[in-house]
Amino acid sequence: MMNILFLCTGNSCRSQMAEGWAKQFAPAGWSIESAGIEAHGKNPRAIAVMQEAGVDISSQDSTRVTDAMLARADLVVTVCGHADEHCPTLPTTAKKLHWPLNDPAKAEGNEEDVMQVFRASRDDIKDRIKGLLAELQRQPA
Repeated sequence: MMNILFLCTGNSCRSQMAEGWAKQFAPAGWSIESAGIEAHGKNPRAIAVMQEAGVDISSQDSTRVTDAMLARADLVVTVCGHADEHCPTLPTTAKKLHWPLNDPAKAEGNEEDVMQVFRASRDDIKDRIKGLLAELQRQPA
């Protein structure tokens, strides 16, 4: 069993999408969580683009990272530079991986342009999640 924590600044977009994809593709029994250095609430556009792809993340919570989350994590994936720089000290048993993902919430333009940025982010995260899970399943226990 593996416990993966996706960590972002506000736990509203990137880490939420990563949690949704990982729950979709991870083996049974794996624990998947996301959290933020802060909790900014869920971004409705992230929920919408994930729903377009058939993944419902609307019931996930936007939470602040806790010591308990860090203590049970086998792997912490930071999905933005701020979270990477401000990541709390991890237990010696946890590994850390950093994905420098652009924040789709900072996209500008008309609604369709912004939604395209969210879709591109969603698809990038999906590919990264699939690759990560495949790699983790190849590693000896």
